[in-house]
Amino acid sequence: MRFAIFGLALLALACAKRETAPAAARLVDPAPVAESAGPRLEPLWVAEGFDAPEGVAPAPDGAYFISNVAGEGDAKDGAGWISKLSADGEIVAARFIEGLNGPKGMAVDDGVLYVADIDQVRSFDAASGAAQTAFPLEGAKFLNDVTVWGGEIFVSDSGTARIWRFSADGPVLWREGPELSGVNGLLGVGDTMFVSTMSSGSLYAATADGGWREIAAGMINADGIGVVPASMGGGWLVSAWPGEIHHVAADGTVSSLLNTREEGAYQNDLTMFGETVIVPNWEPGTVTAWRISGGG
Repeated sequence: MRFAIFGLALLALACAKRETAPAAARLVDPAPVAESAGPRLEPLWVAEGFDAPEGVAPAPDGAYFISNVAGEGDAKDGAGWISKLSADGEIVAARFIEGLNGPKGMAVDDGVLYVADIDQVRSFDAASGAAQTAFPLEGAKFLNDVTVWGGEIFVSDSGTARIWRFSADGPVLWREGPELSGVNGLLGVGDTMFVSTMSSGSLYAATADGGWREIAAGMINADGIGVVPASMGGGWLVSAWPGEIHHVAADGTVSSLLNTREEGAYQNDLTMFGETVIVPNWEPGTVTAWRISGGG
């Protein structure tokens, strides 16, 4: 269903603007990840040439949309864009959509691509890239992630500790409070909405009837969320943008699957598509693909 779209904001990352735009993707071999008792990440490919990539969403033709902030995370400079990346890591369109400010989280619903762009949500035809409508959200400071849940659009605002819900009647404040300090990732799956926060590094589970519980904490600067199939050990993957990917077991136990802090590689909006895990790396301007496999 198409809805009058939402407002959202992202984590205030102060990263310098890169000088080169993505012209072509070059596949490189990522470093292997040590095996653990939980799920494992098997490297597939790394695509290069992006400028502060942050978000990922599926395109209708099986490709991936990648948001490029291309500057400061909160700068309204019109320098941001959306790239289109094939399932094999080749750049299909370096600048599929241009003229955004600080595009971050994205979601596709009913053929429409929704993009969180600092203090407004912009909508585009997901097949052609044609602009549709921009929806400013009053009071928004740092719109961050977007998800579709129960036929509606939800957006997190990291700057105000709020989550907004968009229905046919427009935006409604869905939840706010101190537990949402630095709210970042959103993932609607079935009857549950999963929420990550940066300040406490928490993973929460919410239900439509008002249920709310903390699954785990301590993953400071938590970002993207993925649900691990039961056949692969269950639980969740949670990225922490400064350079970590965590596994959260069903009992809330947190273990590290990947740590690239020393290399300076960020792990931003982790998103799972079946067994494939796609993670934009704000620095050094790459997008990494992994295959998740069951733990031993």
